[in-house]
This record gives sequence, structure tokens and C-alpha cells, in this order.
Amino acid sequence: MGAPWLIRKATSADSEGLQDCMESAYAPYQSRMGGKRLPPMDLDYSDELNHYPTWTVDSNGRVVGGLIMVFQNDSALIANIAVHPEFQGQRLGGEQMKFAEAISKEKSCLEMRLATHPKLAENASLNNHLGWNELDRDTEQVRMKKKIS
Repeated sequence: MGAPWLIRKATSADSEGLQDCMESAYAPYQSRMGGKRLPPMDLDYSDELNHYPTWTVDSNGRVVGGLIMVFQNDSALIANIAVHPEFQGQRLGGEQMKFAEAISKEKSCLEMRLATHPKLAENASLNNHLGWNELDRDTEQVRMKKKIS
């Protein structure tokens, strides 16, 4: 039997579900951030869908994951990637990362980039495990890169 979810191109009808998914995915980090909301929690996902290539992870009609990318020249940026807390721990984030790499390869990109917050150390650790390398960091971001092979 296949996975109980499907990664698919997002449509305008997904904006509310994407907003709920992102809000739910990032909310647990607020206490670690001193109550500060992370930027993806306050985006207008209708606008994001209109301006950036976006995919959702669908589980029985519910948006349980999201991926937003930006492609420039030979580089791909993962602008936002998240999994609803109810679906975390099922390798869904890793599958979204593999999907992002496959799309980047299709678009002839040579590398992928992303950023995470330094207080979200588990994200940087997972990305390292997935073959990403840290470029630099400051108090707000850990910037990472992965060569596409």
C-alpha cells in the first residue's frame, strides 16, 4: 500500500489549508522563540500561491504539508517547508526534501539553498543528515546549501 498522502501542485483552493498547516507546524516553536511568531505564520498564502511555485501534501483532502520554492538561474531556494504536527515523524519532511531536489534537478539547478532559525537546531541537524552544508549563520538565520548531483 502506498503512502497515505500525496505531494501535488497547490491550487488557489489550498490557501486556507496551507495557512492552517503552516500555523500549526510553526506554533510549537513560539515558546522557544520567546513568544515571537516565525515569519511563515503570518504570510498571506493566497499571495504566495500566486507568486511562487508551491506544492502541498494532501491526505484525504486535507493539507498536511507545504513546500514553497523560488528558482533563480541555476539555484533553487526552499523558501518554506513544513509538516503539520499530526503528521510529523512519518518521514514526510524528508519526502518533501527529496521532491524539492527532484524538481530542482528537472529545472537544471546545480544547487539548493534554504535558511532556518538557529534556535531550531533540530532542523539544521536534519538538513545536515540529508546532505546539506552550513554556509553561515547569524542570530536570525542558519543558511545552508546542497549541491544537486
